[in-house]
Amino acid sequence: MSLSGLYVPLITPFAADGTVALAALERLAHDVLDAGASGVVALGTTGEPSSLSPVERAQVLDLVAAVCLARDAQVLVGANDATSLGSLKATAALTLVPPFVRPGEDGVVAYFRALAASSAVPLVIYHVPYRTAQPLSVATLRRLAGIPGVIGMKLATGAIDADTVALLADPPPRFAILGGDDVLISPLLALGAHGAVLASAHVATAAFAELTRSGDAGLGLRLARLSAALFAEPNPAVVKAVLHADGRIPTPDVRLPLLPATPGVRDAALAAGLGAAGPISAGTAVVP
Repeated sequence: MSLSGLYVPLITPFAADGTVALAALERLAHDVLDAGASGVVALGTTGEPSSLSPVERAQVLDLVAAVCLARDAQVLVGANDATSLGSLKATAALTLVPPFVRPGEDGVVAYFRALAASSAVPLVIYHVPYRTAQPLSVATLRRLAGIPGVIGMKLATGAIDADTVALLADPPPRFAILGGDDVLISPLLALGAHGAVLASAHVATAAFAELTRSGDAGLGLRLARLSAALFAEPNPAVVKAVLHADGRIPTPDVRLPLLPATPGVRDAALAAGLGAAGPISAGTAVVP
């Protein structure tokens, strides 16, 4: 199985009455696939899964999986425990390095070895140490890549550090490295990342998809400015505010502990993603 190109971790849109806006979610999934995404992520952190009820999570997953099945597109699903992984129907599971407990590098390897052995689908490890508080050396990243059933990693270290460079300079065979830092995606692709998982790509999806194909540095710089504006407040508040302003979702609402984007930040993101050509939709290929 090969993972490459652009994957959009879908937000969960909410209706005015607070319920999940399933029709809007379905449109978003089709929009990003129409614009060139290789696939989507359901129930990733951008989708606010911890704020969803079990019924809502099942509704989201069923809908997104059905869209991807009909479109012959890949779907990654945020899943972090043996119960979820044992019955999951998806291309792969996006599984977080255990947060907060800091089990050490040997503990992380043992954890993923056990999860992969019990999972119904392959695993893509989500390594985001500035959130999990668990750093991993390049040697440990290579150990993880060698676990049967682990097929890739969303790499989001927050910097282009020495371990990132070493990993991308000599990537493990048959192991997809997907960049997960939106602002840094252009240099990550230039160093050899196979693709990207980007919440920013809800906006100007076609441009981000083109970046994963071409690596165009000028396009990457323009998109980095857009990503910086979209991440100026906790994700996905600003993304939702922009999508709502563009008429693509019914409300900009997020659920606690997140708060809606402040008007100034929303307007700055709109300015980054809007120009003389008018609204930036999923299909717009160039960012001003």
